[in-house]
Amino acid sequence: MFKHILVPLDGSRLAEAALPVVVSLAEVLNAPVTLMHVIEQDAPSEVHNERHLTNPSEAQDYLDEISKMAFPPEVKVTTHIHTAPVADVPQSIIDHASQEFQPDLIVLTSHGKSGIRNLLVGSIAQLVAAIGGTPVLLIKPEHVSTPFIIKNILVPLDNESVHDLALPYAVTLARAYHAQIDLLCVIPTLGTDSGEHAAAGSLLPATAMAYLDIAEEIAQEHFQEHLDEFSKSGLPASAEIVRGDPAAMIAETAEHKGSDLILMGTHGRAGMDAFWNRSVTAGVAKRIDTPLLLVPLPD
Repeated sequence: MFKHILVPLDGSRLAEAALPVVVSLAEVLNAPVTLMHVIEQDAPSEVHNERHLTNPSEAQDYLDEISKMAFPPEVKVTTHIHTAPVADVPQSIIDHASQEFQPDLIVLTSHGKSGIRNLLVGSIAQLVAAIGGTPVLLIKPEHVSTPFIIKNILVPLDNESVHDLALPYAVTLARAYHAQIDLLCVIPTLGTDSGEHAAAGSLLPATAMAYLDIAEEIAQEHFQEHLDEFSKSGLPASAEIVRGDPAAMIAETAEHKGSDLILMGTHGRAGMDAFWNRSVTAGVAKRIDTPLLLVPLPD
């Protein structure tokens, strides 16, 4: 499932902070890695006192150095430089991923405000979610543990069966790292519900409360089915149902359980802006330091 990892780098130490995670994944999953740099049009030589790669030869030397210094010999590492300067670096990376490399995972750090540094909790995540493409692992560079080890994977689910499509990714990682899968369902309260349900709650609070109670019962049955499947497969797992604001409760649960990874299915059914500005995924990304694996789902 994770057979090829793509890692865009811009020459900064912040971007390099993702490398321990990449090395761990490559070793454990036996996956080759492609290090990539896109030459940005009219790029400055420094951004926020960090060097910025501005020409192909410099970028190639840099990626060659990283491949030798950061990765053990048993990991296959290739490099790629997009030499023609581009104005839209995130789109260029998406194009390479979908048309040329077809990786199973893109690993990015969340940092900065310009050029490739927009590849944080923003452009690339929006694009990937909207087009239903490649899973993206977002890393906050200030909070990367070395060595990177996964012991607990938090998987928030709701009652929509489409979100179950993210579970095979969790199973793959759990087996590879001998990790536990922790399922979580957050049932909103009347005060934290949104959309049509929120409107119904204000007009018919008793009906809305009954709906939320039914949703919790469905979630309990749903989770039990998964727990039975995990038990038969010998995978350690747990399941929890809580009530409150989904993004806040997911972040709180991840901190309480000491989750090493949060895996969430995402989709862009309302468009990119709606996905990133108002979705639960965006709220979680703003609250946590834990690596966040986004698995695009069909609409």
